[in-house]
Amino acid sequence: MDTLLIKGGKSLRGTVKISGAKNAALPILASTILSRGTSIIHNVPQLSDVDVIVQILSSLGVAVHRRSDQALVCCVNEETSYAAPSELVKKMRASICVLGPLLAKRKKARIAFPGGCVIGDRPIDLHLKGMEALGAHVQVENNHIELTAQKLNGNSIYLGSSFGSTVLGTANVMMAAVLARGKTTIKNAACEPEVEELAKFLNKMGAQISGIGSRTLIIEGVDELRGTEHRIISDRIEAGTFMIAAAMTRGSVELLNANPLYLQSIITTLKKMGTVIVEESNRIVVEGKDNYLPVSIETTPYPGFPTDLQAQLTSMLTIIPGVSCVTEKIYPHRFAYVKELLKMGACIEQKKASVYIEGIKTLKGTTVFASDLRASAALVLAGLVAVGETQIKQIHHIQRGYENLQVKLSYLGADINYK
Repeated sequence: MDTLLIKGGKSLRGTVKISGAKNAALPILASTILSRGTSIIHNVPQLSDVDVIVQILSSLGVAVHRRSDQALVCCVNEETSYAAPSELVKKMRASICVLGPLLAKRKKARIAFPGGCVIGDRPIDLHLKGMEALGAHVQVENNHIELTAQKLNGNSIYLGSSFGSTVLGTANVMMAAVLARGKTTIKNAACEPEVEELAKFLNKMGAQISGIGSRTLIIEGVDELRGTEHRIISDRIEAGTFMIAAAMTRGSVELLNANPLYLQSIITTLKKMGTVIVEESNRIVVEGKDNYLPVSIETTPYPGFPTDLQAQLTSMLTIIPGVSCVTEKIYPHRFAYVKELLKMGACIEQKKASVYIEGIKTLKGTTVFASDLRASAALVLAGLVAVGETQIKQIHHIQRGYENLQVKLSYLGADINYK
């Protein structure tokens, strides 16, 4: 089942329910290392990335089991383990988010440099800078990072880089700081909804974090955290992908469990192009049109246009008349999928961190290869509108971030099946 077959040309119509947010679930699951007692986390999607973090937690003494209602029940059984298995860490970049909880609770953490999608350099220097500022000793050797600290002390930490704030870095430092002595101030903190969600979860466990949702987080260290119960927010990237799919196929799709407050950048962009969108508190309706306008966008940290929707929007722009431009400000090398769209007839020229797209009438189905998670989604969208059959190889990436994508698209009328 590593190949997806799509016969294009069908408009998507109907209702789809958006799953829980992967990028919120992963650090929240990692943060259970910090607590005593049992935590129950609802609306956790069934994804391979979630499976990886659960396996890592199990190796670190956290028992996790999934209930029939999609909730994960987490309980710390032992607190002596501090080394995450390398073979698991190398599968997923988000594995790095066990670093802060292990250091804070167990005074020691050892982890290999994490793997994941191949989308250019994704350094973890800001993670380590933050841990050192809290008092950790950092040692790097044999492609592993080892942190030690008998105690952590609050500090003022600036988490800035040329590519903006760091989402996982903010999460990691925040998780370490909740058990540090005194006050920690994180400046230039990421304010993505998933970071806000983690902070809310930590506060439910007994942490004292203020400034949630802003660029400055203030954390007053506490002695202990306890288990709690929480429901994960919906996945804004999955929602954005379905919105683009509906618009691209000139369909009509109702998205349930989708919060428009977290999707304003993509909503604004699609409306600018000519899409009709109706927004309600937890529901979005997208009505595709026959005629669209080209657009130019830049990816920037939240609330800007998400880098994780860049490939999907580019896929749509390949069939929009006129010249569009997409500039990647966060991961400048995130264009591996472009050569695959070119195989389908797209007219795209890359210049450094920008791609210029001249829209054509239609794409043509062929065999393409997915290089990473969001590239997979872009190729699926291209296949939905292409003439003939598209075969997408290495589609296992899609299972890292989209729960039951093939089933959901089929329910909306797409001709899509695994081979």
